[in-house]
Amino acid sequence: KPRPTPTPAPAKPSPKPKPPPAAPVVYQVNELDYGIFGDGTKPEVALSDSSWMWQRNGLSLGGTRYAHGVSVHAPSSLVIKLNRQCTSYDAVVGVDDMSALLGIGGVRFSVYGDDERLWRSDVVRAGDPPVPVHVDIAGRDTIRLVVEEDGALGRAAIADWAQSRISCS
Repeated sequence: KPRPTPTPAPAKPSPKPKPPPAAPVVYQVNELDYGIFGDGTKPEVALSDSSWMWQRNGLSLGGTRYAHGVSVHAPSSLVIKLNRQCTSYDAVVGVDDMSALLGIGGVRFSVYGDDERLWRSDVVRAGDPPVPVHVDIAGRDTIRLVVEEDGALGRAAIADWAQSRISCS
């Protein structure tokens, strides 16, 4: 009796390559809308919960010029509603060179996520080198950028969150 010839198994389709993850969307804090003017789809500054801030293009810390950032007076608190999944907050912080010329002020910077402190600087004084900030904010609904004065002249200092940006998916 002739043997049946085996039929080859059907070829399995090769798995489709997964698309690369989408590049994060980066939001500059100096360009954020205030919540009353925003549409709730991207990070927004909570106006009623935040101190005064100066949204700037061009500022200087420790003799280094930065393209953008926000400036505040101590004490200050800026609340940002993320309104989407975000992964990190990054900045370079310090006392603005305008204050350094006067030699006044020391401040301490903190980043909070949903009221939990995630990062805190040492005291930064006028003329000190800028301090890099990188904070994981995954799973958070809000972040709060806080500046506290250190010493009698801390309130006179202009504190900068230079290159201040939020990365989201």
